[in-house]
Amino acid sequence: MISLTLGEIAGITGGRLFSPSGDVDSTLVLGGQVDTDSREIGDGDIFVAKPGEVTDGWNFIGSARDAGAALVITEQESDVDIPQVIVADAVVALADLAREVVARVRLGGALTVIGITGSNGKTTTKNLIGALCQRLGPTVLAKASFNNEVGAPLTMLRVEQDTRYLVLELGASGIGHIARLTDIVALDIGVVLMVGLAHAGEFGGFERTVIAKTELVRGILPGGTAVLNADDPNVAAMATVSPDDVVWFGRGATAQVRATDVDTHLSGTTFELRAADGSAAPAVFPVIGEHHVMNALAMAAVAGVLGAPLSVVVEVLAATSRAERWRMEVLGGEGVVVINDAYNASPDSMAAALRTLARLGDASNRRIAVLGEMSELGEFSGEEHDAIALLVVRLNVDVLVVVGAGARRLYISSINEGSWAGESVFVETSDEAYDYLMTILRDNDIVLVKSSNSAGLRFLGDKLGEAYAC
Repeated sequence: MISLTLGEIAGITGGRLFSPSGDVDSTLVLGGQVDTDSREIGDGDIFVAKPGEVTDGWNFIGSARDAGAALVITEQESDVDIPQVIVADAVVALADLAREVVARVRLGGALTVIGITGSNGKTTTKNLIGALCQRLGPTVLAKASFNNEVGAPLTMLRVEQDTRYLVLELGASGIGHIARLTDIVALDIGVVLMVGLAHAGEFGGFERTVIAKTELVRGILPGGTAVLNADDPNVAAMATVSPDDVVWFGRGATAQVRATDVDTHLSGTTFELRAADGSAAPAVFPVIGEHHVMNALAMAAVAGVLGAPLSVVVEVLAATSRAERWRMEVLGGEGVVVINDAYNASPDSMAAALRTLARLGDASNRRIAVLGEMSELGEFSGEEHDAIALLVVRLNVDVLVVVGAGARRLYISSINEGSWAGESVFVETSDEAYDYLMTILRDNDIVLVKSSNSAGLRFLGDKLGEAYAC
């Protein structure tokens, strides 16, 4: 974070300086990192003691002080001997501090803020754009999936006066969530990947999901650029609310940035990358799955807006060894290949992963799908699990292993397809799935493990990968 005095921090957050030992030196300058996790605090850092669903950060003020914290932002006084800023709402204070810090950096430098949203692919695209920007200048990008009202401001607060690029992942589970984040910092470039049924149950329906994702485009500054998926009509319609320029990416002929001759295999994906200026180059992307090509195209579109040459885009793609932990991550290798894609699952990403599985290997390979529940689908849950079951059958997947009560309907729908020659098995737990798979797996098998995060199958994928590691 940029340097601020304790007095400035108190003023920005509308707080009151306090210390159990007496007066606080309001002129003391701090420039450490800001975090809500006391375990991440180091010397000179600021600890935001926010209340949580399970526990209250106030209980960890002593731990933060012992770890080297120089200041605590908290909603109630603590007798721990450390300077404190007492605020009405710690999360609001965090947003206010982030807003002011980014505004000061923008005023004094050449900061470009890039925001990404979409029902799928946000983290992968954020990582790709971050890798691109790091080649162009000092860059701050969100860690993991820091994309909510706490994670996004924490990312913003990592900027320094020399930061040129701030790359944000903006998530939402309801209308107004993205708008709240773009109110903290408006975007120079806004990227919308796609709108699907992920979290539709939380949003209250698909139409409300579209409204929520459109908030990102509304949050772009005048003179900024919207980078939109030309293949998704719901995203394409967002161009009507874009303040200025729109750059289109996609697989279709109308896209300015697009991919042709796409080929996916176990070592990754290759395609011909065509940029908005008409130039083209072969791309080697060591991430499997045609759906990840769209994430690569979004990054390439942003590169064009930033003026980066196509050669840099190709270099970034070639240097990307995996999309992200538990996202089409290739494990194993000693006879059996395991594709662990069990961090998230929506109907779109589940279908994309299954289609990728069906295209991998040749006649010597068995393709085995280990699937768990797609959560947060609300009223769409039953029919969407039915649709995935039908896709498994139509793709001629050799073996289907369904794990967990939440996905049982997928199993039942699969065996109702009488024309399917494949084997379908249902088990209640990951341990049962592991034991069963260890009895049937053989050389040349390709195993896809896919579920929502809540189903926990990512750990099953890791265990299988370890069992067959080279």
